[in-house]
Amino acid sequence: MKLLAEMLTMAPANKDHQVALRCAVGVFVPLITLVLLGRLDLAIFASFGAFAGIYGRNEPHGRRLVLQLRAGTLMLAVILLGALTARAGAAFSLSAAGTVWLQVLATTLVAGGCSLVVAWWRLRPAGSLFHIFAFAAIASIPHQPPLWQGMLTAVVTVAFALLVGLSSRVVRGRRQPWSWPLPVRLSSPERRAARLEAVGYLVAAGLAGSLATLAGERLGFGHNYWAMVAAVVPLVGHTTRHRISRGLQRIIGTALGLVLLALILVLEPAPWQTVLVIAACQFGAEMFIARQYMLAQVFVTPLALVSTLLVAPAPAGILLRDRFLETVIGAAVGVAVVLAPAVWRRLRSRPALPPR
Repeated sequence: MKLLAEMLTMAPANKDHQVALRCAVGVFVPLITLVLLGRLDLAIFASFGAFAGIYGRNEPHGRRLVLQLRAGTLMLAVILLGALTARAGAAFSLSAAGTVWLQVLATTLVAGGCSLVVAWWRLRPAGSLFHIFAFAAIASIPHQPPLWQGMLTAVVTVAFALLVGLSSRVVRGRRQPWSWPLPVRLSSPERRAARLEAVGYLVAAGLAGSLATLAGERLGFGHNYWAMVAAVVPLVGHTTRHRISRGLQRIIGTALGLVLLALILVLEPAPWQTVLVIAACQFGAEMFIARQYMLAQVFVTPLALVSTLLVAPAPAGILLRDRFLETVIGAAVGVAVVLAPAVWRRLRSRPALPPR
């Protein structure tokens, strides 16, 4: 009952509409510009570059700038690695299956490495979920645009997100004094926790990616990185119950979000309308992501899939099926990784049976 109550609880608002508006503008302007230029092949680079605006939600402007600059730099590195990984399969003449397993391995390393960097820089949201998504999505694009064009798009989008983050200093009549973050120093327990968390991300992402790939080969579905993204969702939380709740909310919210996505796809929106949908979903996701995770997933699901369809069109039915199955696999793996230490400790503490 406590778990159910937690899943249905709405936390109080904390200027969420301001954050949501900044994030929506940060993704809308770059994407609509690419639509007008006829360069939708670069849209995915803009979409992930805009993720820099998610960080430093309610921080003072100076601290927000530093945090978003760090987040943007890390995201640009991830985007570059994803684009290079996409080219590695062809460069080494790997088979289709070999390319997929290379992507799983590389995404697993990104999951653990970025988790460590995010903890070291004290970025919020914590974890490497966005980096897993960005890296794997870009690495899996079969037809890559020129590397310099993709990276230029991402850099310009990150710079725009930083400007949007500072925009309220111009819009508001009164300005708060600049305040800068203190030097990042992790205590010894924090460093140990960060390393253990990175291991958790490695295990969850790697196991989910492997299971999803094997299941996909047998059952005929793809997008294994969606399972890897879902697997790390339960790793964020202060208690085991909260982490399990996040995994369940991910599944339920995804199912509801797929219903919303199906309604959107029935309308067959034009590219400029699709960009409006992305901006609206980004607004909805940021409005609720810190207050009610399940409700936020109702917006996150169409946001992620519509962004994918904008760059790489695919049959809607297959996309909906893959998203749900991969989410179930990933969330189940994530919950198992969360429960594994407690189960192991319980087994070790059991008294040995007396000999007969």
